[in-house]
Amino acid sequence: MKILLAEDELRIAADIATVLKASGMAVDVVKDGESAWFAGDVENYDAAILDLGLPKLDGLTVLKRWRANERRFPVLILTARGMWTERVDGINSGADDYLPKPFEMEELLARLRAILRRSAGQAAPVLRSGPLLLDTRQMRISLRGIPVPLSPLEYRLLAFLMHHAGRVVAPTELAEHLYDSGNDRDPNTIEVIVARLRRKLGSDVIETRRGFGYLMPDESR
Repeated sequence: MKILLAEDELRIAADIATVLKASGMAVDVVKDGESAWFAGDVENYDAAILDLGLPKLDGLTVLKRWRANERRFPVLILTARGMWTERVDGINSGADDYLPKPFEMEELLARLRAILRRSAGQAAPVLRSGPLLLDTRQMRISLRGIPVPLSPLEYRLLAFLMHHAGRVVAPTELAEHLYDSGNDRDPNTIEVIVARLRRKLGSDVIETRRGFGYLMPDESR
């Protein structure tokens, strides 16, 4: 999962980015509203964490511009503002959740994971595809009840496919959501990671649709 973090307080931004990366996510960090608006408008993010009190362009204006341009990724608002009317404005402008400062990192992670699941049509924190289980809270993969260790890239790719189970995902889309903007996004590396996952989880876990991409069967229902 690839997250846009728009936060101008450097210490808070660094702490959040560290926690997100440790939780298996790729993170792009911007420090002002103009950069946030541009990044969210041109990149494909799975979610954004957006501070309302950004310089150059406030967070609420950024959010309204994203939604006006039909950027539909879920948005978690961070705010130090105490007025409930401002939080309502954020929700009415298209935010999916909000978190007042100061906050605990565990709550931020829980809320972020929840909006990620909802945006993908997943309700439970444990995702299932046949005998494969992915616990998004603990970042644990198990196959028929046996834990399977994965590298960070393997985990991110598998998590993205399981969040979008039942949909064919192109290698270019996987590459966009697997890496932050500072890294190479060569779609050819996706084939290598998928091959490693198949060696660990079984050749039939991820289907290949020639010329289209990869499919994780939706067997959760």
